[in-house]
Amino acid sequence: MKRLGVNIDHVATIRNARNALHPDPLVIAKQAFKFGADSITIHLREDRRHIKDIDVKKLTKTLIPINLEIAANNEMLKIALRYKPNFVCLVPENRKEITTEGGINILKNYKIIQKIITKLNEKKIRTSLFINPNYKDIKLSHKIGSKCIELHTGRISELIKSKKKYSFELQKIKKCSNYAKSLGLEIHAGHGMDYKTASILSKVKYIKEFNIGHFIIGESLINGIEKVIKKFKRILKK
Repeated sequence: MKRLGVNIDHVATIRNARNALHPDPLVIAKQAFKFGADSITIHLREDRRHIKDIDVKKLTKTLIPINLEIAANNEMLKIALRYKPNFVCLVPENRKEITTEGGINILKNYKIIQKIITKLNEKKIRTSLFINPNYKDIKLSHKIGSKCIELHTGRISELIKSKKKYSFELQKIKKCSNYAKSLGLEIHAGHGMDYKTASILSKVKYIKEFNIGHFIIGESLINGIEKVIKKFKRILKK
């Protein structure tokens, strides 16, 4: 069964626009879980542009499986060890970016990533690396001890939305999934997905988890979060 992770970062974005308490990410997380989300993803950025430390504290006290996305640095490692989310995914961060632009550079940050992965694995927190779909990063992810990889699906998502040819990107993701599986890694996918992209990528045999945020939150404003999540769950069952 393919799992759905719902990213609620942009609930916090709306809240922070007024420096207020509403909407509360915790309330939306509970609703998403109630309607079928398998986990809730939150990205605690270094600049705290959406999710705040208090959100991490509140969410990790619930029974909802929490996937915490963090940059690879000691500050974020301390936070992860303090609040002990179920899962941690290491992602790259650029202060000027609007959203995550690509996969993490494992080779450039090898020592700190290895330290973080080792510490989290010791605490039985499932580890993942957000990477571009290529063999080099998959091999490094395995070597460094990560339990999972999350393939950046931004490129194929944009091609599909623009109604351009995407077969090359799809084949690349399929080959990378097969290779990662052969190394014993669990494969996830995330970034830029909507109904159509999720439907196409759900056919990739070894992808076990789909993490979707921006589209779910935006579409929920129109059709309601229950309807949106249940539609994604139906897509992932096909």
